[in-house]
Amino acid sequence: MRYVTVRVDPADNGGLHPLGERLSAEPSITREAIHSVELLADGTALLFAEGSGDRDRYEAITARSPHVIDALVTGTDPWIAVSQIEPTPPTRRLLDLRRESSVSLELPIHIEDDGALRITFMGSEADVQALYRTVEGGSALSFEVCETGSYDPDEASLARRLTDRQREVLETAVDLGYYRATREATLEDVAEVVGISPSTAGEHLRKVEARVFSQLVR
Repeated sequence: MRYVTVRVDPADNGGLHPLGERLSAEPSITREAIHSVELLADGTALLFAEGSGDRDRYEAITARSPHVIDALVTGTDPWIAVSQIEPTPPTRRLLDLRRESSVSLELPIHIEDDGALRITFMGSEADVQALYRTVEGGSALSFEVCETGSYDPDEASLARRLTDRQREVLETAVDLGYYRATREATLEDVAEVVGISPSTAGEHLRKVEARVFSQLVR
């Protein structure tokens, strides 16, 4: 079995959904992942998403969105939001691509800092090539291929759970000696190299550690 991981940038696709754009622009909220999204018989979509940060602000934004029919948020931080939404044409194209293709989708779908989706498709070599042909043949959906190879759910999925920024921060921390037995770098050192604040660097590393440890104890 093969896999291909792609990055779908809303900016390259006319915006995927106004709700996602609004949430990505809100500094008090971090969109973590999409655990499930399905088209319903009435043409709407059911979305299970994970977020962290200001839950009250998230609920206020979704309550005012004309694209959200109904929503329920549960949990503290992180929390899970279940929403019934009106899909926009770009969102429907993405969902139709999944439905029409013979490939499978690895869940969750991770959301990067700029709102881009990092999606991994799995299937036979022929199925993956057919996916390429579908997109190149005029699906009106563009994406950047991040990596491809043989699919090993135990070996490869952990790395794919990290966003590009999380990988960058983690690699910098390792290179600088942040994780050595005698720590050789501080969060300030990591943040300076990456070009972010120490608090943001620390937040990224905490999320990386949480995902790594949760995977190890399953």
